[in-house]
Parts: sequence; structure tokens; C-alpha cells
Amino acid sequence: MFTKRHIISTRDFSKEEIDDILSRAEELEIYAQGLGRGAGRKSDLLEGKILANLFYEPSTRTRLSFEVAMKRLGGEVINISSPEASSAAKGENLMDTIRVVSEYCDIIALRHPKEGASRMAASFSSVPIINAGDGAGQHPTQTLLDLYTIKKENLLDELKIALIGDLKYGRTVHSLAYALSLYGAKLFFVSPDALRMPEEIKMDLREIGAEIFESTDIKEVIKEVDVLYVTRIQRERFPDPAEYSKVAGTYRITTGLIKENEDVVIMHPLPKVDEIDAEVDQTKNARYFLQAFYGIPVRMAVLSVLLEK
Repeated sequence: MFTKRHIISTRDFSKEEIDDILSRAEELEIYAQGLGRGAGRKSDLLEGKILANLFYEPSTRTRLSFEVAMKRLGGEVINISSPEASSAAKGENLMDTIRVVSEYCDIIALRHPKEGASRMAASFSSVPIINAGDGAGQHPTQTLLDLYTIKKENLLDELKIALIGDLKYGRTVHSLAYALSLYGAKLFFVSPDALRMPEEIKMDLREIGAEIFESTDIKEVIKEVDVLYVTRIQRERFPDPAEYSKVAGTYRITTGLIKENEDVVIMHPLPKVDEIDAEVDQTKNARYFLQAFYGIPVRMAVLSVLLEK
């Protein structure tokens, strides 16, 4: 079902396929846990396989968790961590880079600033391409780890979730909204007017039966939801710095705010800047650091299903 397949968008998955990956992640989580978590086991499931991380944008969690995932499964990793570290600095185009690198490895994780870059790369690659984020487009493995986090909280069925912040440029919320619609989630979109979820995405979601509510005020929805999915307002995505200045700091999650719903789960794809108060990190509500850890078993699951022997 998955072997040698590209993973470009969450819209490429059925609900059953997502469930299969989440179940595989649960099986592999014991191997994702290092000595600090009391495990430190290593699998040889992908021994002899090589992952190429091609990252043309900055990344901490995605790049490192792909690397750790592959190594926990017994495989090896080669890296390009910036355009300056590759022949892109000499003018080589992405198509030629993909043609060459796909002969050096068994699978490629690609992050690129241009929306659609991963889909284009897939047409030139001789090995599976995993989209590790393409501009303001899609980030399917982030969505899978988000779903895994929600599942671990026993909230995936009949979920009510608020997606907060930059819904216009935020690829994480674009991917997540589509996936959550498969599970019948009620989606609350909270953003400044200038950063609303794109109309074409809302139209697609409504066509597949998703319930959507929009607001500019977190306080209007916090008592209604199970999860606050908070996103950073992304300075680097704004073509005009003045437009960024108008919306920067619009939302801030504080301990005072979450007293309005003491059971609400708070998630964030990270990095966070000033949209979540540091005091919230110590509350029972915060899940974003655990969410980041879950990137390892989920990416282990993705790598294993694509490279099964």
C-alpha cells in the first residue's frame, strides 16, 4: 500500500491509511525512546537503508527527528542543511539535485521554501520523496504527529479544536485541517482578518462535510474546544514587513486564559516565540514538547512503511 510511494500532501491519504501509520507509530514508540526515557532500544528494521535530508529552509525538529528516526531503525542519514551547503549555491536547480541525490539514497525528506517543490521533485526522483514542508503549502508528517498527539490524549473522535494564529501562510494548519476533516472534527479558525484560512481551503473542507467556525477572538471559543492548536505568526512569509507588524503579537496564551477551560490541551508545531507565555509550559495543559518527541515514532512509522522490504 505504501511501499515506494511519495508523501506530498495529507490529501493523498485515506483515513484508513492514516490510522495504519498511527498504529505503526505506537508499535515503534518504544524504539524512539532514548535512555533518558528508560528505553534506548534500537531496531534493525531499516539496516542498510539511507535517508537523504535535503533542507533548503531552517529546521530543528523536523530535520533532527527524521535523522533520529532513521538511526533508531538502524539506517543511515546524509544531510544538506541549507542551500549554501549544496550546489544550489552554484546555480544548480532542484530537478538536477534530486536526480543526483536519489541515486545516493533510498528515500528523501525535502524541505523547500517554494510551494509545490516536493510534488515537482517527486516527478524527477527514483526514490520516495517525503514533503518535509513546502513554503506555505503542506507539511504532512507534521500533521501525522499532530494526529498522533491528539490520539494519545484520546481526543481524536468527536474532536473540537481551535486552530489559532497564522492560518493564511501556516502550512501546518492547512495540512491538519484536511486530515481532521476525515475524523469529523469541528474546526474553529481563530485569526486576524488578514491571516484567515484561505477561501479555497475552506471551500474544500465544506465540500467534504467539515464543520467550520471562524472568529478573531480566542475567548469566544476557548470554552467550546478540547484543543488549542497555536501557531506562530511567521515573519518570513510576509512579503511586506509593515503588514507583519500590524498582526505581530495578536494572540497570547496565558495561564489566566486557560483558567477559562482547565482541561484544554495546548499544542504548537514549534518554534514558539511570544504567542504562549512561558508559565504555560509548566501546566498540565501544555503538550507541545511531548508533541515534538512524537515526531520521532511517527517519522519512524513513515520511513518504515515506505521502505518495507
